[in-house]
Amino acid sequence: MPPQLKHICAPYLAGFSSSPLSSFLLPFLQQQQRAASILSSLSDNQGAYNKRIRRGRGPASGKGKTSGRGHKGQKQHGKVPRGFQGGQTPLEVVHGKRGFENQFSVEMSPVNLDRIQSWIDQGRLDPNKTITMKELNDSRCLHGVKDGVKLLARGAEQLKSPMNIIVSRASTAAIKAIEDAGGKVTTRYYTPFSIRRVLRGESNPAIDSPSNFNTVTDHTSPFQYRMPDPTSRKDIEYYRDPAHRGYLSHLVPEGEGPSLFFKTPGNGRVLRGKRSARSGGKSTKGDNRIW
Repeated sequence: MPPQLKHICAPYLAGFSSSPLSSFLLPFLQQQQRAASILSSLSDNQGAYNKRIRRGRGPASGKGKTSGRGHKGQKQHGKVPRGFQGGQTPLEVVHGKRGFENQFSVEMSPVNLDRIQSWIDQGRLDPNKTITMKELNDSRCLHGVKDGVKLLARGAEQLKSPMNIIVSRASTAAIKAIEDAGGKVTTRYYTPFSIRRVLRGESNPAIDSPSNFNTVTDHTSPFQYRMPDPTSRKDIEYYRDPAHRGYLSHLVPEGEGPSLFFKTPGNGRVLRGKRSARSGGKSTKGDNRIW
């Protein structure tokens, strides 16, 4: 590194100290303490970038000769497209594509009763509070929620703690085991967006009433969004079914079923009586004709 400016200017400053401007210029000249070539020593931090691999530059580099591609063949001489089968007729062309992918299928995250009871015994779940998918996910009883949570009955004989649990679906045996222990099961509809909001704490299925609104009108509530309701016939009929402990089962009148096309026996129109009254009680052979 070259010498500093102070030492370079020292012989000139010796005779300059007696001049009248020395008291003014000398402090400025003595303040320069940095090296003159500081720009030449600038560099990145260690590990800030990786040096580019120079291939094919001789055997000493470790990447010479074949440059890491191996010997001969298509993988060395060119590129192999994805799904290429060496030039033969693709198998899906010869044999055809078989099967299909169900676009309406859902993948539920299963949770069993013995695991929930084990988490309660360890103190990782509180049975005195409502258990939702957020509590199951936060306590690591579930490792991620996919399209919902399904409650299964493995280890039902080990269940001894009454609980109030809200899931997407539940098996008949699991519902019976929890209710025999003094608990309650509620199945509720979730969308992928509502699952994310529940896991982030922006929605709570335990306090939300059935509604089709997405935003909460009460600004004092700590939750930002309401839970959505089902729109397809299959989902509506599932959560209207009391056997599934659906949260919409209170909408089904007494004596009716969860089906949207259910008709109470005896309330249908009797067309046969009207026809007989219109024709005066007589039937002709041409009544059933179209033309």
